[in-house]
Amino acid sequence: MPIKTIRGIIANNAIDVVPLHTNNGAVGYVIKSLRVIGADPINNEDEGVIKVYTVPQTTPTSTIDFSDQTLIAVGVWTSRATSRSYPLNENIYFDNTTFNQDIYITCIESATGNALNYYIELEQVKLDLNENTVATLKDIRNITAPT
Repeated sequence: MPIKTIRGIIANNAIDVVPLHTNNGAVGYVIKSLRVIGADPINNEDEGVIKVYTVPQTTPTSTIDFSDQTLIAVGVWTSRATSRSYPLNENIYFDNTTFNQDIYITCIESATGNALNYYIELEQVKLDLNENTVATLKDIRNITAPT
């Protein structure tokens, strides 16, 4: 199936929405790759976390909780202006979950508050009616009611 790429820059303490929903939900996606890099990794010091969720988020956090079934990808990026002593570091983790709704990207950059770049590759998959229903209901079930 085709690969769809999404790239952008996200500010510290921000949430990006990537619209992927369709009217009939027949197209699903699986994350194949996630990359994170600072806007100026040679001159800036960065310590950041980018997380990808299948449900809307209200507040970005740096806490990583793999028991959260709505968390489908995490990228951790660190760099130091003195990179000879402190090399660049990127750790990426992602789930093989199929989804057919929008995704939500959060960013926390704790060292300097700089923005981080992200690059995501999504594999498109055609969903039959049963797969469509399961993917949609799973997302609906994971959305918590507002208080």
